[in-house]
Amino acid sequence: MSTAQPHVPEVSTADRLYTVKYRDSGESHLGIENADTCVECTTNECTSVCPAAVWTVDDDSDGIPSIAYENCLECGSCRFGCPYDNVEWTYPKTGNGVVFKQG
Repeated sequence: MSTAQPHVPEVSTADRLYTVKYRDSGESHLGIENADTCVECTTNECTSVCPAAVWTVDDDSDGIPSIAYENCLECGSCRFGCPYDNVEWTYPKTGNGVVFKQG
């Protein structure tokens, strides 16, 4: 017996995230309190807990994450994922951020 659900399309997480609408205020609501703390961090939990890959650390970034705030789902995972409490996080200005649908 097949366990596939024909009414549920197989769509990647990246494709699903692409459908999220975001009103950009032009400034980030996310930040880093102390860049030196990020340089010393070896685990980069902020990058692994974010479901939308907003936080990324490149090899040439000295360990300081880049932040693609326009992709933020406003879940707050990065705040709780950072063991150093080094994430600045506020809601975007009123009328900006993720656009939620009703219904």
